[in-house]
Amino acid sequence: MSETFKALVVEKEDQGTSASVQDLTLADLPEAEVTVAVEYSTVNYKDGLCIGPGGGLVRNYPHVPGIDFAGTVEASSDDRYKTGDKVVLTGWRVGEAHWGGYSQKARVRADWLVPLPKGLTTRQAMAVGTAGFTAMLAVQVLEDHGIKAGPVLVTGAAGGVGSVAVALLSAMGKQVAAVTGRPEQAEYLTSLGATQIVPREDLAETVKRPLEGETWGGCVDAVGGAMLARLLGQMEYGASVAAVGLAGGASLPATVIPFLLRGVNLLGIDSVLQPYENRVRAWDRLAELLPMDKLEAMIVEKTLEDLPRTGADILKGQVRGRVVVDVNA
Repeated sequence: MSETFKALVVEKEDQGTSASVQDLTLADLPEAEVTVAVEYSTVNYKDGLCIGPGGGLVRNYPHVPGIDFAGTVEASSDDRYKTGDKVVLTGWRVGEAHWGGYSQKARVRADWLVPLPKGLTTRQAMAVGTAGFTAMLAVQVLEDHGIKAGPVLVTGAAGGVGSVAVALLSAMGKQVAAVTGRPEQAEYLTSLGATQIVPREDLAETVKRPLEGETWGGCVDAVGGAMLARLLGQMEYGASVAAVGLAGGASLPATVIPFLLRGVNLLGIDSVLQPYENRVRAWDRLAELLPMDKLEAMIVEKTLEDLPRTGADILKGQVRGRVVVDVNA
């Protein structure tokens, strides 16, 4: 009898989808070069969509969600990885179009993996996950374009991307202004290094003036929509905004005036199809820069059985910091 392992499986039903923990075998996994014994995964907004009753981004069923995972290589037909190697996967539509990390075993293409950075455990890597990886990409692109003198604004600051961005920028010695619609998160954000708490309502409305006072030296924006339009007019001359999300909507009711009169840069951040070299650079920088005590303070631990509820919570904006899923618990 083939060895079985546990996985969260989403199945199509007449009235939508359902998710449950089931027993699978290696024969159930898709064909690819590398088989990984998964140790930890995490929960992102995309995961909530894929677990939820509407199926979200999933097109084929049955499906194993989980856009991130970290673990140990069990078998590989690719020379880049051998049995016993520690690896991390984020992006490449794993967990959406391809089976993902909510499983004790995963089989994926070698091109999608990166080596676990020195100094990080697999648990810490998943406390970082796609959210932290995206935050690092955003901070790097702000650095590459030059962060100005004023505080760096982080919107959606209590979420996964925002939490890591606040900690990273603080570790770099930057003044960090954290935007949140949840006043009860102020102490948490201050503990991560925020020096200023900005209530969401202060930035939530568009204004008729295309330019306001030059306030922010840079911005990591996870909200988009009207808030992004508003803060573009508050950036210092030559400052940059790294756009990483659209929690506030996909439309951008803005003018071109901040770009033309202040040389503001709006920089899009994609974490899904990043080239290998950029991935390694970001992961190595995370291992070097991110304070592990602050990372630990962000962690909420969950199991495979917890995922349907946790997926629903993240869609409602009720998850703070970083969820680490111990798939073997």
